[in-house]
Amino acid sequence: MAGRRGRYYPAITPDILLRAYSIGLFPMAESSDVPEIFWVEPEMRGILPLDGFHISKSLAKTVRKRPFDIRFDTAFERVIAYCAEPAEDRPSTWINTTIRKLYTELHRMGHAHSVEAWEDEELVGGLYGVSLGSAFFGESMFSRRTNASKICLVHLVERLRAKGFTLLDTQFTTEHLKTFGAIDIPKDEYLKLLKKAVDVPDKEF
Repeated sequence: MAGRRGRYYPAITPDILLRAYSIGLFPMAESSDVPEIFWVEPEMRGILPLDGFHISKSLAKTVRKRPFDIRFDTAFERVIAYCAEPAEDRPSTWINTTIRKLYTELHRMGHAHSVEAWEDEELVGGLYGVSLGSAFFGESMFSRRTNASKICLVHLVERLRAKGFTLLDTQFTTEHLKTFGAIDIPKDEYLKLLKKAVDVPDKEF
């Protein structure tokens, strides 16, 4: 998690949060049970090129079987709440109450969105992120069924392509995201891509 970061204690507004995204910053918390957040500005930024996205043959086969009902923006608050919960591979998360409130407000403003996997009316996987201009900033995902979050990512990319988005920011890369084509790029290169993406009217998600 190399990069500049600074503490932020005063009240933050959704508009300030959007401004931060537009210049390459995003917020995190040390853990879900502390109220403070800090700004992060990585020296190497993770992105998932929309024209370089790829999935394995086995996942493609699973997607074609349509094991889940995929919905958009029908349960945003539940998605972010589930993303904030501890899991086997992450005993704690960086999504605290402050972040949940801010992103819920962004959702009401039309700038934060969720992709959801449903099984028999049970929410079993999902992801959420922020849209600004033609950029989408992926924040977090969760999965309560095998491949649920992966399939949500596939549908996210399909939707971003269809709507004319140009940048999918993953903040950092993980081995999991690299299997889909995620790469790290230097901050200066990222900021050039970001400027082009946010200097256009907001795309409809």
